[in-house]
Amino acid sequence: MDNWKCRLLLGLAFIFLSARTGDAYDPVDPNGNLTIKWDIISWTPDGYVAVVRLVNYQQYRHIESPGWTLGWTWAKKEVIWSMVGAQATEQGDCSRYTGNIPHCCKKDPSIVDLLAGVPYNQQVTNCCRGGVIASRGQDPARALAAFQVSVGSAGTTNTTVRLPKNFTLKIPGPGYTCGPAKKVQPSQFLSADGRRHTQALMTWNVTCIYSQFVAQRTPSCCVSFSSFYNDTIVPCPVCSCGCQDNINQLGNCVEKDSPYLKNVRAITPAHNNAPLVQCTSHMCPIRIHWHVKTNYKEYWRVKITITNFNYRMNYTDWNIVAQHPNFNNLSQIFSFNYKSLNPYESLNDTALFWGIKFYNDMLMHAGSMGNVQSELLLKKDKETFSFKQGWAFPRRVYFNGDDCVLPPPDAYPTLPNDSPLKKGRCFGLMIIIMVLATTSQLLFL
Repeated sequence: MDNWKCRLLLGLAFIFLSARTGDAYDPVDPNGNLTIKWDIISWTPDGYVAVVRLVNYQQYRHIESPGWTLGWTWAKKEVIWSMVGAQATEQGDCSRYTGNIPHCCKKDPSIVDLLAGVPYNQQVTNCCRGGVIASRGQDPARALAAFQVSVGSAGTTNTTVRLPKNFTLKIPGPGYTCGPAKKVQPSQFLSADGRRHTQALMTWNVTCIYSQFVAQRTPSCCVSFSSFYNDTIVPCPVCSCGCQDNINQLGNCVEKDSPYLKNVRAITPAHNNAPLVQCTSHMCPIRIHWHVKTNYKEYWRVKITITNFNYRMNYTDWNIVAQHPNFNNLSQIFSFNYKSLNPYESLNDTALFWGIKFYNDMLMHAGSMGNVQSELLLKKDKETFSFKQGWAFPRRVYFNGDDCVLPPPDAYPTLPNDSPLKKGRCFGLMIIIMVLATTSQLLFL
């Protein structure tokens, strides 16, 4: 236990260096991805009809409004004759056609989901949710989207069909990187009565991986700490998500009592989801506060408060993921849903929390209603439990899939008898590690 904080600093240094590389690998959800499944279900005189599904295999990362935009480049001169459950954003140049005009003639179409409430003859199963796809951990039934497309000027057999290339998935901005289309075993479908299986004529998959570094160069959330045993409130680090003198990369910043907020157009959500944040020292749209509230004989209690500083965004179906070694003895959760994420069988230290439907599943925009909160009751493990050296605080925190900025370990609330000399030694160790890592990177350039 004496060296626990030093080990934490080593881990944080590793996390920092890994984030600098922009690696899309997620240790909390190592198998998470979004897979595009393209199933040809019938042939037509000049092409085929396919059902395209976007299947979200990510445990805690979802796609929220205004939703996904799927794009690709045709291999030849294919066109889209018609679509059900989605639509192309542009028709393109179809002047070479007379009579029946295709739905889209662009070489690189962009496809979006239809909104809820469209006529039934324009719907297919799992379509028409405005591009919103839930995470698999929160709502598996809504963790996919689908549409049907009729393709012309294409191959009409398994050997003549050419797979599209250069797939892109925007949400609405960047973040996902998609690999090439690969032929796989044909998908099978179960009839409504459950007595017959049918099979696609041909299937290919495209795997898309999310990278926070690709999505945005600046973080979108931060974490602050407090405890009953120390009067100090540890705020989010200054400029966690940007600085007030350099706000162009984040969006706009307004004071909470500014008359500008009375302008309806100012707080209307932007098409690219650009935030309008309240001016703070951290400049983050989201702050998560972890408060060590109470100590009992066999249990201890934590209060989590999520505050929205974004005036343009109501976060629907929000979630947070936190890592703490005592989550293996999480006894009770108040007013949040909970699921244990256990990517590694030997560890049970990661928890997914989200709001209760029709109660607090929507985190309202910045203001008096812009927060949700809950309390956790955890049972103590006598061999590991301690309030010393920041043990009671989380190792990592995510909001809606994005890694949040934590305070530096030497700033964590401490017990009155904690020695500042130990903190100094460990912090110095972290600086040495960072310098050595930077030097080693330069040697390989």
